[in-house]
Amino acid sequence: MSLTPIQADALAFPNIRHAFFTREGGVSEGIYASLNTGLGSADDRLHILENRARACRHLEVAPEQLATPHQIHSSDATVVHEVWAPGEGPRCDALVTDRRGVLLGIGTADCGPVLFADAKAGVIGAAHAGWKGAFSGVLEATIDAMAQLGAEQSSIVAVLGPTISAKNYEVGADFVDRFLSADGENERFFSASERAGHSMFDLPAYILKRLREAGIEAHTLDLCTYADEDRFFSYRRTTHRGEKDYGRLLSAIVLA
Repeated sequence: MSLTPIQADALAFPNIRHAFFTREGGVSEGIYASLNTGLGSADDRLHILENRARACRHLEVAPEQLATPHQIHSSDATVVHEVWAPGEGPRCDALVTDRRGVLLGIGTADCGPVLFADAKAGVIGAAHAGWKGAFSGVLEATIDAMAQLGAEQSSIVAVLGPTISAKNYEVGADFVDRFLSADGENERFFSASERAGHSMFDLPAYILKRLREAGIEAHTLDLCTYADEDRFFSYRRTTHRGEKDYGRLLSAIVLA
């Protein structure tokens, strides 16, 4: 099966290439089938590196030019000047650069992958926005880091890729309390669950709210990782099934 990446019209600039890769088109097997690009998984490392190389070739970038961070659900963003070896990236959850040919990539399996671009300034970014990162400010940190490289807030476009939807994201009372304590208006991101003491959380809507309040143009692919097993890995789906591990999806962007 060939690669089946998804592209966003909002990021269709002449000087930028990007892709939200699905799980299709790789060499991994079993629960990792098939385009698992997550170095943090227990998959065969050679398979992971080949999958990453395939993604790079699709975007016309050499594999050694792919920069991915060691993700820790933080609000930290790193400016990339030079690319590191696979698995040796900084501990952070967002990357930005103004260097041509440097492919910024982040891995997800339910959390929100957000790709950013200021095509005029020639500055791009990629962020891993789970609830912790989005809540603590990783999206705003990405925008600030892009601004340090010359990006203009009014010119930045961001697109949210495949993310778990509210229909499949149940959370407990403590989770809800955390968000309501920070801002009572966050109540609109929660809806009733079938289980007492639980709620359904709309992570994509929350991410879009944070992006738009930061003053940038924001879009979503409106795709759910949990619901579409054929195309996407999902940490929560794996957990519900009691599986031992899960694959990671790659979302990547490069200045051509």
